Amino acid sequence: MKLKKLAQLVALMGVVGPVMAQEAAAPAMQRVEVTGSSIKRVAKEGALPVQVITFDQIEKQGITTTEQLVRTLSANGTGADNMTSGNNVFGADADRVSGGASFASLRGLGPSSTLVLLNGRRIATHGASGKSVDLNSIPLGAISRVEILKDGASAIYGTDAIGGVINFILKTNYSGVEASVSTNDTQAGGGATRRASLLAGTGSLESDRYNIMASLTVDKAQRLNGSDRSFVNGYQPGRGLSPDTTGTPFANQMAGAGTALGASFQLPGDANKYLQANPLSFQGKCDSIAGMSQYQTELWKDVTSPLRTKYSCAYDYGADYVLQFPVERANLLSRGTFQLAPDHRMFVEVLGSRTKATAILTPMQVQATIANKNLYPVGGAYYQDLSAYIPSFDKTKPISYKWRANDVGNRTQENTTDNARVLVGFEGNFGKWDYKAGISRAESSTKTKLTDGYSYTDKLYAALATGIINPWVGAGQSQTEAAKQLIESTKFRGDFQHGKTTLTQIDGSVSGELFQLPAGALAMAAGFDLRREGYSFGQDVDAIQILLAPGNAALKDASRTVKAVYAELLVPVTKDLEMQLAIRRDDYSLVGATTNPKVAFRYQPTDFLLFRGSASKGFLAPSFQQLYSGSLSQELPNGVIDQEGCAKHPGVPEYCAIDRLDYKTGGNTNLKPETSKQGSVGIVIEPVKGYSASFDYWAINTKDRILNRTPQIVLTNYQALNQYIHRNPDGTIEYVQAGWINAAGSRVRGLDVGLRGEGKIRDAKWTATLDGTYMDSFKFAEYQGQEYQELVGKFYTRDLYLRWKHNASFGVSRGDWSGLLIQSFSSGYKDQVPNGGKGAPPPGFKPDVSSYTTYNLSGTYTGFKNTTITVGIQNLFDRDPPFTAHNVDEVVGAGWDPRVADPRGRSLSFQLKYKFM
Repeated sequence: MKLKKLAQLVALMGVVGPVMAQEAAAPAMQRVEVTGSSIKRVAKEGALPVQVITFDQIEKQGITTTEQLVRTLSANGTGADNMTSGNNVFGADADRVSGGASFASLRGLGPSSTLVLLNGRRIATHGASGKSVDLNSIPLGAISRVEILKDGASAIYGTDAIGGVINFILKTNYSGVEASVSTNDTQAGGGATRRASLLAGTGSLESDRYNIMASLTVDKAQRLNGSDRSFVNGYQPGRGLSPDTTGTPFANQMAGAGTALGASFQLPGDANKYLQANPLSFQGKCDSIAGMSQYQTELWKDVTSPLRTKYSCAYDYGADYVLQFPVERANLLSRGTFQLAPDHRMFVEVLGSRTKATAILTPMQVQATIANKNLYPVGGAYYQDLSAYIPSFDKTKPISYKWRANDVGNRTQENTTDNARVLVGFEGNFGKWDYKAGISRAESSTKTKLTDGYSYTDKLYAALATGIINPWVGAGQSQTEAAKQLIESTKFRGDFQHGKTTLTQIDGSVSGELFQLPAGALAMAAGFDLRREGYSFGQDVDAIQILLAPGNAALKDASRTVKAVYAELLVPVTKDLEMQLAIRRDDYSLVGATTNPKVAFRYQPTDFLLFRGSASKGFLAPSFQQLYSGSLSQELPNGVIDQEGCAKHPGVPEYCAIDRLDYKTGGNTNLKPETSKQGSVGIVIEPVKGYSASFDYWAINTKDRILNRTPQIVLTNYQALNQYIHRNPDGTIEYVQAGWINAAGSRVRGLDVGLRGEGKIRDAKWTATLDGTYMDSFKFAEYQGQEYQELVGKFYTRDLYLRWKHNASFGVSRGDWSGLLIQSFSSGYKDQVPNGGKGAPPPGFKPDVSSYTTYNLSGTYTGFKNTTITVGIQNLFDRDPPFTAHNVDEVVGAGWDPRVADPRGRSLSFQLKYKFM
């Protein structure tokens, strides 16, 4: 069979990705299995768009983690699934048990809708959250390439892959010893990374009938603090940004019956009844304490009640975030392959990894109230008399206050995740028929220790009630030694919670040619996939006893069986038209059975023109945690407004400035599976040899999308979701029921663009590529009955759906030298408007967040024997993240957004690789 140039272009079913100059081409007649099909065929033919990234490309870009790699994909979403966002409990929609983990989210449809595979097989999901595969568990140093199937709902791998498939292909049959070390240091300091890897193998399948190889990679990321970067600044009121919190290191006093301020207080000539006060606010000196400022009431008056904030100080706690927390990873892969007969092989693969991530959160916020029995006592050494400012102040009563407890320390969690998989497989062929089979066992377990910043509630409250601890430490002052010892005596340190996921899998498939048709051979594949999935999550101590303890409610051992069978046909209709027909049936023991088809075509009327397309259905079952996690009671920050109640009772604090509103979250056993209908149509052209372009338009419609409904969403949409607002007999809110629901769905449209050019200038070779995604539309309805809302190009608290993202590259090679320039671009979007979008923002507020462009430059030299040296500069022009005025209570990032940008700034990378044999 003669391969045409266009077939070579459609590498592994149409990839036009960042392929660099030194990529090695496969032998012309090699038959391989490519992501998206189980039928082996001559390489580089197919009907579906697949992007391929080689390990050589990854190294030259200075990429050291799988998270960094996935973030370079234009098809990946722009969401809070990265480790920086996961390091903070920043809202009721946060994943509170994924500290130290990162996830992929193709098309922005969420981690659960992206299927992550290792050599075409599933691996265990993250041990704590259980929602998807933790990218840290992938042995990046051992991979050969990554294949990204951008066409979702794969009938071959699983129709739960609604967003698509990322398949990490490991090195096999390696002989020799290779060691490498790499460093990456930021110019501004902090956030350095180090990496060392060793790859060794012996034996040849062809001559020795065996090959045994092993790979070990160890890497470490150092801490990067918000204080290390000037753009991390949450107090820029002229631009529409200021902290929306009154939990301050120099505490704000709070009103309450039986306290010094009483139920409320009034000032001479002012009829308003206020609920909070700070002497520094009356003096105009809030900013005398580092990080504090006068609360900007006008910016948030319709979000947080002015009755609580007008005479209060605020604190820029978002600037205290740790932007990159300390992480240590070790990945080990061992594989032995044995030639049983000329056409039959057996292999044993053992994979193990450990990730130790130290999540460092901002200090806790403490409320001193009568109910908590922790008021500051009358006669205490630090009793704060506000009589000079508030005539009604009763200094015979104790003080209620809200305090950012910096002296207790940063809340520090040590998350250790261990992953392991053992796989025994067989593969080979009988004539023109190929087969493969495997049995595997995979586990992922996460253990969380609390190492600082957490206290037993009763002990801390009792300590505060003594008056020894000073909640009003001024500039240049500190707690006494007695207070420090008292605080230390309240702390909890030790094992806190643990989670575990398991996956036992047996799979097999056969493929080959059935018979000849006039246009060619009719090929088929059939296979099965039997899985037993398990999940458990629990606490090592009673979390109720620990103030503001993280995590979810316990979930005892849960398991389910999934039985799947699938079949695929490759039908040559004419010499130019090929059809791919596939069908898959999945039977979930706890959810039910579903059958989903897929149809794809590939039409090549001329050597320089190819058309392709597909249509399929998807099915995503709810996860264990979404179904069965227990009810967890939490609190919203002060000042929440009950829109319905406040309209009926204007100015009444119980409705218009609620103190610590309770809400509940948890699983929902009534959840339905999420389903989808999707398709794509594309064209690949090569008008001139060496120059090509691909355009693939895709659409995904989901129904019954599984989402975590936040209490803020319930309160905002109280007219439609009033049944989830539980009220007391007097009409005040008792609590809000949040948690997992089936949202109405989403309608997503976009275009993937791939451009490639290559050539020679004298004895130098060059390659230029671009891989981009244009998001045409992302319409979404939060609940049944709500009108679909367009989210592209607009601020949103879950994901940002940017209009355009791309990665472009230009590579040059000549002799022992090669160079690579990478451009990454993300378009801008409409920013979140202060004050909930009500009223006029300040004159300095700009409604548009600017685009974000960075450049990476690297050079590689191979002139020394067995040695490769690569030096690179990431973020060549030291571009700061674009400014955004979003409320840090809803999305991480004070003045910037980690969903879009990298906070590390310009960095220098160096890699040395040496082959011993």
